[in-house]
Amino acid sequence: MKQLIIITFFAFFTTGVSAQPDTTVTDSVQQASSRPIVTMISVEGSISPTTTNYINRGIKTAHEQGAEALIIKLDTPGGLLESTKNIVQSFLESDDLPIIVYVAPEGARAASAGTFITMAAHVAAMAPTTTIGAASPVQMGGGQSDTVMQKKIFNYSESFIESIANRRDRNAEWARSAVRDGESITAEEALELNVIDLIASDTDELLQNIDGRTFNGDTLVTNNATIEEVPTNFAEKFFSFIMRPEVMLILTMIAIYGIIGEVTNPGAIVPGVAGVIALVLVLYASAAMPINIAGFALIGLAIILFVAEAFTPTFGLLIAGGSVSFFLGALMLFQDLPESMELSWAWLVPATILTALFFIWIVTEGIRAQFTDSKTGKSSMIGKQAEVVDRIDNSNGKVFVNGEYWDAVSDESTIEEGELCEITEIQGLKMKVRPLSKSPNTNNG
Repeated sequence: MKQLIIITFFAFFTTGVSAQPDTTVTDSVQQASSRPIVTMISVEGSISPTTTNYINRGIKTAHEQGAEALIIKLDTPGGLLESTKNIVQSFLESDDLPIIVYVAPEGARAASAGTFITMAAHVAAMAPTTTIGAASPVQMGGGQSDTVMQKKIFNYSESFIESIANRRDRNAEWARSAVRDGESITAEEALELNVIDLIASDTDELLQNIDGRTFNGDTLVTNNATIEEVPTNFAEKFFSFIMRPEVMLILTMIAIYGIIGEVTNPGAIVPGVAGVIALVLVLYASAAMPINIAGFALIGLAIILFVAEAFTPTFGLLIAGGSVSFFLGALMLFQDLPESMELSWAWLVPATILTALFFIWIVTEGIRAQFTDSKTGKSSMIGKQAEVVDRIDNSNGKVFVNGEYWDAVSDESTIEEGELCEITEIQGLKMKVRPLSKSPNTNNG
């Protein structure tokens, strides 16, 4: 009985101890689950349609995560005006999600299109030693258009950025000067001029500084928040890559080489398939980018001149004209792009030379083919050596050539088995041969 009491007491005691929760683990789990979430995306490089898609996906993800805010870490030299306008519109329509544009890391810039994007944010922040400004429309895809059109673009850009600044209670006068005069300022100057809201050395400091700010009547809770980064996906990386002018130029060359190569060598398949794929990618990128149609026309003229040289040789005159047309076309093709996306001569000159050499080779091979007798089928065997396998005279005999046995005759002399002969004529299924050597040898076809 005494043992039973001891066992019962021990069981009760251990049960009571085990029933006590691990308050340390529970508290840490609850603390982690209660931390606010802030979504963050990183935008680097030129602003393009792909950038617009990425930012819109970031806004959607932030809504799905129930994030306190969306941070856009920005470092851009500028980009397309149309893409910038779409991004700004997305910011202005975001009434239930604070969007924070953070120009970072140190040394980064929000130039040209980046100025519009930064000033359109609910909270505009910059890291030390960063810059903002230089928002003239020439740098945003205005190109070298005529004076009237350029003036219209300037007026639109100036009024556009002024409306953004007024909407966010920022310095509209400086915003206009950034467009009109291309003015650029540091982060410290931007803060002093009421262009941005704050300066932060890193994201942790940024989250601390915006904590407690009011947005649509709600107080932001961002201190010690969990940052959920949204990286660019494969499609965004791929289309951003093909929309680079140098890549578009290479794709254009592949399209030209591949299609012309397939036309001149039917059945090759690979050049034609590669050319068509490259052409489709070029057309897709062209639809999303402000491509100059005159550039395409000049490149098309270059192709016509190159092909014409192949059929009506002019000793290089048409190739020279085609090379000039190709160079000017490639130059004009991207002239409506911003300075940050322009195509350098380091790409144009080699591309032109390579294209000219390609068509010179095509023309050379075409001329050579015109002056070379075509030998196919049986005619290709004329002049080849054969081994005699059955004594040949003027009435019968056999030779072995190209892995086949043929009946053969010789009008010149008798040729013994094992000797070599030369095929001079083929009549039906019988060859005419002449002696070549008296030494036996294996057939060399």
